[in-house]
Amino acid sequence: MTLETGKIAKQAAGSVTVTFGDTVVLVTAVHSKPRAGIDFFPLTVDFVEKFAAAGKIPGGFFKREGRLADREVLVSRFIDRSIRPLFADGYNDDTQVTATVLSHDPDFSADMCAFVGASAALSISEIPFLGPIAAVRIARCDGDYVINPVPEDLEESDLELIVAGNEKSIVMVEGGAKQLPEDEVLAALKHAHNEIKPIIEAIDAFAKKVGKTKIVMPEAADNSDLEKRIEKMAGERLTEAFQIKEKKARADAVKSVEKEIRQEIWDEYRNEKMDSTTLADFEARSNGLKSLQSNVKNILHDLGGELMRERVMATGERIDGRKSNEIRQIACEIRPYPRPHGVALFTRGETQAVVTATLGSGFDEQTIDGMGGRWKKNFMLHYNFPPFSVGEARPLRGPGRREVGHGTLAERAITPVLPDHDDFPYTLRVVSETLESNGSSSMAAVCGSTLSLLDAGVPLKAPVAGIAMGLIKEDDGYAVLSDILGDEDHLGDMDFKVAGSAAGITSLQMDIKITSITPEIMQIALDQAKDGRIHILGEMAKSIDTSRNELSQHAPRITTMTVPTDKIRDVIGTGGKVIREICEVTGCKVDIDDEGLIKVASSDGEAAQKAIDWITSIVAEPEVGVIYNGKVVKVVDFGAFVNFFGARDGLVHISELKNERVGTVTDVINEGDEVKVKVIGMDDRGKVKLSMRVVDQETGEELEDTRPPREPREGGDDDRPRRPRRPRRED
Repeated sequence: MTLETGKIAKQAAGSVTVTFGDTVVLVTAVHSKPRAGIDFFPLTVDFVEKFAAAGKIPGGFFKREGRLADREVLVSRFIDRSIRPLFADGYNDDTQVTATVLSHDPDFSADMCAFVGASAALSISEIPFLGPIAAVRIARCDGDYVINPVPEDLEESDLELIVAGNEKSIVMVEGGAKQLPEDEVLAALKHAHNEIKPIIEAIDAFAKKVGKTKIVMPEAADNSDLEKRIEKMAGERLTEAFQIKEKKARADAVKSVEKEIRQEIWDEYRNEKMDSTTLADFEARSNGLKSLQSNVKNILHDLGGELMRERVMATGERIDGRKSNEIRQIACEIRPYPRPHGVALFTRGETQAVVTATLGSGFDEQTIDGMGGRWKKNFMLHYNFPPFSVGEARPLRGPGRREVGHGTLAERAITPVLPDHDDFPYTLRVVSETLESNGSSSMAAVCGSTLSLLDAGVPLKAPVAGIAMGLIKEDDGYAVLSDILGDEDHLGDMDFKVAGSAAGITSLQMDIKITSITPEIMQIALDQAKDGRIHILGEMAKSIDTSRNELSQHAPRITTMTVPTDKIRDVIGTGGKVIREICEVTGCKVDIDDEGLIKVASSDGEAAQKAIDWITSIVAEPEVGVIYNGKVVKVVDFGAFVNFFGARDGLVHISELKNERVGTVTDVINEGDEVKVKVIGMDDRGKVKLSMRVVDQETGEELEDTRPPREPREGGDDDRPRRPRRPRRED
């Protein structure tokens, strides 16, 4: 991997071209002038894949790149989460990092280039970035670790993690595993961190050689007197407010205290006498009020966090009264609503999600069009976070980056325990709707997904649950918190989500808000998460512990059959005519692949059997001696044509209608009659010869052939008189 700067995009604050194999990614970092009065850090990270980089034209009607695809959003998110805590205090300039893929080599990952490039671009710019950091993707094949693996390695791997860190420790983790124990996952994290260090050294040397002088942040104003005054005014009242266990009541109480304190201080400021009344004095006073408002707001916020953290460190008691390793009360309800194929209502404390599972056929698979090619997904998990779940009123605008990220995290957690597609040939879609949120809603989606899939009759290899871990770290110690609340996530130092079965981890995601954490803390967090996960699985098992034996009556049944590859054309028909007719007439969905595997999906068993019989009749050949049900389709003087085997017709000769002589065919059968026929042979042109006289037309049983065979003509064929030879013209 090589880093280059100074050739392209030179007007950006930092511009780095990262080359890895034939993959080339341009990463730029820019910032705007600071906005007056802003009290937050507006950072935007975008990872953009250009189809031309892979020599492709985008699919669909609009032949150009549009909104970011889910993969681009996910890469943007893990870069953002890693670099966001590493900017200098007080730096609130609008900052944007953009990674653009210029050339794509499938064996060399563009997302790792984007991450390294983002760290390098920020490091060489004047932006006060407290890096560098770096990241690697780690897999494990046959027990050996592979760094930045190729796609073939990932197919064989039982582990895939993206690990970001600085020289001292890990700062971000995202990925999944196939039910691996905690100690094996921790060993992989340590190995990945050792591989990160050489990359950090390279970026550091690169920045020292070509880096710009960093912006020097002004020293923070001394607000110690104001802090002491606010603490004296609000300390006890905020302490009482933070002891309220219910989220909404606690939030209302905190807001009420903060509002009263702000109003009292602002009124005092406004009532102060002015020595002069010039326009400049009024402007200075107005700016002073804005600065005071911002300071008071920040001090009250920090004071609330300090009170919460001090209580945990001093007494071991959390906001809602739990101990550090306690899990909130859990309630699970299966099939609260009748029509979904599988549905569960999962409640943990004040976090609640209703999760539905829907079974579909191959027609419901999602087609993904990316730089690496086009492929199909037969399992999708979507996470939604409507505003009412947190008591807010705002317009619905579709899934944002957070929803995409949480849905992918939950999907990654469930995927390793899904049945093999050959054994359970359904397309699965799971949707988690957050109804209430007070922390860990993504892990509620994991738990609810397991319950809804079991309710739908999906034979999971093992149930999966998830838990979010938090951290309070001070100079004199730390506390790891299980099943964190929203306030503990916001005011704490870590958000570590771990999902898995009783056997091991299937998915994890870690973000920290401090510069680093120690391996000891990670070990404690993983062990504590395992204990919490086992407890949650036990609570879930009280409602349902194995998949239902039968699918919902509203779910499609998929029947599979295999036909010879030379018969695929007959099943499909010219321009798809035959398979379309089967679907239209039976109401089933029929899917056939290049190997001759046919899947028939229908919630009506009778319709599915009709489609299967239809397909069987197309590809199979009638057997001599077998009795079939048929329908007379045409009557002629010498017999009747009977449709008896799908689209196959055969002839019942007039002599095969009955054991006695028949004068006219219509004396026995007419067009449209349902009859039972036996295949008695084929003529020299492959036409099927049928018989009715040897079949009981009531029961369908075969009758004994009592009619004597025809006697040969006298003299045999050799004694037949021959027509005299016609004379030739020349005779």
